[in-house]
Amino acid sequence: MSLYQLHNSTAIVTGGSSGIGLACVELLLEAGAAVAFCGRNEDRLRNAEAGLRQRFPEARLLAHVCNVLDADSVNAFAAASLAALGPASVLINNAGQGRVSTFADTTDSAWTEELNLKFFSVINPVRAFKAQLERQTNAAIVCVNSLLASQPEPHMVATSAARAGVMNLVRSMATEFASEGIRVNGILIGLVESGQWRRRFEAREERDLDWTQWTAQLAQRKHIPLGRLGLPIEAARAILFLASPLSAYTTGSHIDVSGGLSRHA
Repeated sequence: MSLYQLHNSTAIVTGGSSGIGLACVELLLEAGAAVAFCGRNEDRLRNAEAGLRQRFPEARLLAHVCNVLDADSVNAFAAASLAALGPASVLINNAGQGRVSTFADTTDSAWTEELNLKFFSVINPVRAFKAQLERQTNAAIVCVNSLLASQPEPHMVATSAARAGVMNLVRSMATEFASEGIRVNGILIGLVESGQWRRRFEAREERDLDWTQWTAQLAQRKHIPLGRLGLPIEAARAILFLASPLSAYTTGSHIDVSGGLSRHA
């Protein structure tokens, strides 16, 4: 039986068709959990599902097209998951990318869009799955957040502000949900390899640099002490710890997964 004690539990992962979300699905399946994951892009979702079913042919797995910003869509995902896999005991909120903009060039509509994405990608799934979580022992919610929440960057002003709000939301939910037996935690990621960084690599000016060299230079410019970008699986391992009974006395907290980029104790 897995160290993480998630055998025969049901876990939900939003934004699970790539990157950190997909790495979480893989680790949860390895730990013996049943997993329902969602994404907006059906082609990407089905490709991820096919790969997972090949690797884990005996797994209890549900892949569902869902827009986490649409409450009805999330409620339908929750109903489908409950019918297929039983009530959830773990909810991993993982959705959203960063917006590059300064205060001067962030429009009202951009502010609204960014705040709506960061908050309601958490609020809608929590509302949809909370009744299921309340029925479980060792229920846990984990939110994937960014180091920007505590270390804002002026060129990502809207994302930094929204991320700080989500960190506060995690703490508020942890306090409110504690009496209902639901723990709420998060992780703060720094620079992690992703499709977004791959696209920037493909558009690079330094054409003589390969991926390893380019990211090493990026890490140096960003003053990352470990000298490289993080891997999705490294973030997923921290999430799995917070989702599991191994962290049974931890709530309202965040794990820093930034390679030492944080300047705060």
